[in-house]
Amino acid sequence: MEIFNTVFNFGIKDFIDVFLVALLLFYAYRLVRGTVAINIFIGIVVLYFIYLIVEALQMVLLTKILGGFISVGFIALIVVFQQEVRKFLLMIGSTNFASKRGVLKHLKFLKTEGITKSLTDIDTIIAACNKMSTTKTGALIVLERNNNLDFLVQTGDEMNIKVTQPIIESIFFKNSPLHDGAIIISDNIVKATRVILPVNNEKTIPQRFGLRHRAAVGITERTDAIAIAVSEETGQISCFKNGTFVDFKDSTELIEIIKDDLD
Repeated sequence: MEIFNTVFNFGIKDFIDVFLVALLLFYAYRLVRGTVAINIFIGIVVLYFIYLIVEALQMVLLTKILGGFISVGFIALIVVFQQEVRKFLLMIGSTNFASKRGVLKHLKFLKTEGITKSLTDIDTIIAACNKMSTTKTGALIVLERNNNLDFLVQTGDEMNIKVTQPIIESIFFKNSPLHDGAIIISDNIVKATRVILPVNNEKTIPQRFGLRHRAAVGITERTDAIAIAVSEETGQISCFKNGTFVDFKDSTELIEIIKDDLD
């Protein structure tokens, strides 16, 4: 009877409450999607729903056990999801959180009119990487997503150049004064060159990968950016997201993967 009354007393405040919880879960899922943490996330959600069910059925013993586990496990979750929590806080604190890639963008049923967006030309970027791969020209490209990367721009040279294949190739040309370090691309604009990225020092990364790849892992661990690296030794193209390698068969598949992540 109590549940019956609750359903029919569902007001605007309850709708907002449910909407905000759903939005929170959506962004939490986006942070752990494609990582090992997704399994832990799903397990936590399932466990919480079981807790709600046993509480509604007034199963006292199970309610106390699961309730104690959930309350004590909160601290453990912060440790387990350390990188994800960091990304979440960065996303909230980003200056562009409510802009072009913010909440409204992911709500497909809400149309924003009068806003022109410059989508990053992934085809051109990958074409440049393929060309540099044939000449074994080392490159490190960081694609900005939700987290604003302006805090990294000051470590390099600030730019405002439209992305083209010749521009990217000329930046990473071995004799170019701008080739050292990474470039940051946002909205099809090269924001900065010679950027110094945080380096991952974990021994789990294969020894064959150098500082360029470790820097790609480091920036994607700390933010939601996507990093593309071209090896100077082998010419191999690697893509990183959430601190891990992105598996792809060919350039066409890589382009589709990156486009899906930037949407």
